[in-house]
Amino acid sequence: MFVEFSARNFRSLRAEQTLTMVSSTDRAHLLTHTIETGARSVPRLNRSCVIYGANASGKSNLIFAMATMRNLVLNSMSMLEAALADQYTPYRLERSSAGDPTEFEIVLLIDGIRYQYGFSYDTQRIRDEWLIVYKSGKGQSWFERRWNNAKSTHEWAPFSSYFSGSKEIWKQATRPGSLFLTTAIQLNNEQLKPLWNWFMDGLAVVNWPGAFGIGQTLKRMEDPAFKAQALRLLRTADLHIADIEVENIPGHQFALKIETGKAPEMSTSPQDVPSVKYVHQLEGEDPVAFDSRYESAGTQRLLSYVGPILDALQAGKLLVVDELDSSLHPMVVQFVLGLFHDPEVSKRGAQLWMTTHDTSLLETDILRRDQVWFMDKDDRQASRLSPLTDFSPRKGEALEKSYLRARYGGVPFIARTHLN
Repeated sequence: MFVEFSARNFRSLRAEQTLTMVSSTDRAHLLTHTIETGARSVPRLNRSCVIYGANASGKSNLIFAMATMRNLVLNSMSMLEAALADQYTPYRLERSSAGDPTEFEIVLLIDGIRYQYGFSYDTQRIRDEWLIVYKSGKGQSWFERRWNNAKSTHEWAPFSSYFSGSKEIWKQATRPGSLFLTTAIQLNNEQLKPLWNWFMDGLAVVNWPGAFGIGQTLKRMEDPAFKAQALRLLRTADLHIADIEVENIPGHQFALKIETGKAPEMSTSPQDVPSVKYVHQLEGEDPVAFDSRYESAGTQRLLSYVGPILDALQAGKLLVVDELDSSLHPMVVQFVLGLFHDPEVSKRGAQLWMTTHDTSLLETDILRRDQVWFMDKDDRQASRLSPLTDFSPRKGEALEKSYLRARYGGVPFIARTHLN
């Protein structure tokens, strides 16, 4: 289960910003909106969190930071130097921070064991990397390396006695631009697999346009059981879809190759392209199929989410969605949230992290106060993440009205101006 994520010096995230799912002592919606973990250090975690903020406040950057961390964990061993450099996008509005490393850290609870893993990097190398594992109350520092600028080398702390295997071989095989975690996994380490597997299979990030989501959904439509669940979900959301027909038709895949110092190269290759038809039917009438030109953007967007949503609910994943509410009715967004909050539907502890502008969710009968976050920018145009609980809202306070009146921040400042 996802506990918390921190990012520093990544795009607009200058200072360290931390999003946590740890539940407060508030007893509101305790049995539905929170998960009992069985761990003494984090007894309860929230099933969802919602981030509000003005356009360009940094909400998407926090999600992209998570996606970048995942990409480095899974692929750093095979990355070329130029690819690593592309992952480095620091806060650039201050000269003093332009060359500072980017840093990520995540805390996870997997099979009752808490993992605290992080690393920092720049254009040339992974600078620092560490893993602390809590099997009981006291943390075990399984590995740690720090970059020494003066000596131009990594300094490694002694490996923990609890961390077994060919540690020195993995250490020697770790290239400057690779993570030790990635290297050890590629060289058949078993102890780190739960952590690695979470990045591989326990996390799904969906950004709009939802190419990832629609592809995953359409591919799984070949499974009759999944298709039946998908159609049931769409009908429950009052979309009146009788069937979804998917046909693969001949087409082309386009690829753009960009290399430093060379002109961009465009290539195409033959590949079947899925054509989707949405079937509607009135009682006593023949079914009628509409292609995507005639189906609403909201229906198509929700369809793109069906695969990731059902996959997360069934496997107990963390699903991260940027602007879930775009093209969706507020009641449909509430419906999706409700799936994650329902212990009978989300039996394996799935979690949802979403950004939104839908202020109708700011009701205490929909969300706990510790599930609501706001992203704002300071006077240096750096993003700042704050939980609603920092503002100590009164019991029964009209949260939506207070938010729109800028009591919590996270809203745009609209200046009066003349366009002529």
